[in-house]
Amino acid sequence: MKNIIIILLFTFTLLNSSTAQTASEKPILKFGLIADPQYGDCETKGSRFYRNSLDKLRDAVEDINQTGVSFTINLGDFTDRSPADLDAVLSELDKLNSNIYNTTGNHDYASVDNNQLLYDRLSMPSDYYSIDLPRLKYRFIFLNSNELSTYSNVTDTAKLTELTVIKNKLKTEGRKNNQNWNGAFSNEQLMWLEEQLKTAGSSNTKVIICLHHTIFPENNHNLLNNLETLEIMSKYKCIKVVLSGHNHFGNFGYYSGIPFITIEGMIETEKENAYAIVEVYNDTIKIKGRGRVPSREINF
Repeated sequence: MKNIIIILLFTFTLLNSSTAQTASEKPILKFGLIADPQYGDCETKGSRFYRNSLDKLRDAVEDINQTGVSFTINLGDFTDRSPADLDAVLSELDKLNSNIYNTTGNHDYASVDNNQLLYDRLSMPSDYYSIDLPRLKYRFIFLNSNELSTYSNVTDTAKLTELTVIKNKLKTEGRKNNQNWNGAFSNEQLMWLEEQLKTAGSSNTKVIICLHHTIFPENNHNLLNNLETLEIMSKYKCIKVVLSGHNHFGNFGYYSGIPFITIEGMIETEKENAYAIVEVYNDTIKIKGRGRVPSREINF
């Protein structure tokens, strides 16, 4: 079983203010949030302007740097169809003034025959991992929703058996998320997730979960085993929000008191951008949307 935890010990600088404010009015943490740049050096198709994503990334990085975030999270689909396009994307993301934490999307595996090389290029310590902010009592969990999928090189591995069982079940049930662009968690990853949530809950640590595929509300972009995942997540009140991409049109809903937010895809539309700045307070999370991403406030 994997148990990779990165402990971040950093000194957080409170935002400067010209007016007297109480500490409770200032965020304890800020981070940038990006989903689905899906850049490709190829012609526009429908509402997907592949080449335009570089300009959008450039603008997003400039704005994120100006807000003084502690780090940025990318929810996957850096590129659309070729690993050769990844250099251009990473060149823009390298201009961030702070760290970026990544998880992969389904398109990132296109023409990739070695998953580990992909994770290495994205500076991921593993295909799924967690980050602890002990001074703030927060844990960020980055899940790999592509682990079991038709596109992530599971042929001739035990993961193919797990995937086949899941997809046959979905086919029997007539579930609309039984699509080849969706993936699933292995049993091993689900066990790891539950252990992460147990230890967070026992230490009164709040949890933010990040992944590519949506889990809720129900739609055809959902994780293949989203219902099994929801059953696990619903047991842990330490989860404060679940952030995902994949569905370029965004989504939002509560399940068992847990807010699930799908961030709109940057790739969509010719000029309008899509990303967010997230402000974390003691009892609130504020999503400050840019472009097509709506602003939301989560209270707990």
